[in-house]
Amino acid sequence: MSQQPHSHGINDGSHESHGSLKSYIIGFVLSLVLTVIPLVAVLNDMVNGNAALVVLLVTAVLQFIVQLVFFMHLREEKKPRWNLMALILGIVIVLTIVLGSVWIMEYNNIV
Repeated sequence: MSQQPHSHGINDGSHESHGSLKSYIIGFVLSLVLTVIPLVAVLNDMVNGNAALVVLLVTAVLQFIVQLVFFMHLREEKKPRWNLMALILGIVIVLTIVLGSVWIMEYNNIV
């Protein structure tokens, strides 16, 4: 009976590469910048009202994209994008719940 070494994918080179230190640093710096921009803009009264809301939402969406690209490695997948499809489904569910709740709360007072 011959014994063959069992490989569990630890050091056999079969794992997908994760981001480099450079990409992590770029993602971290972008995340910091996208956090500081709305903080400075709102706390220093550079924007008010709807403009503040727009700045917050735009930087939040950009931050979400930075997190997906640099830390979740969404663009580096070689297999089918099951993670992307699950993410899109989760976003649709959350948006449905949030927008449905806002709609219900808004129109509950009319009747």
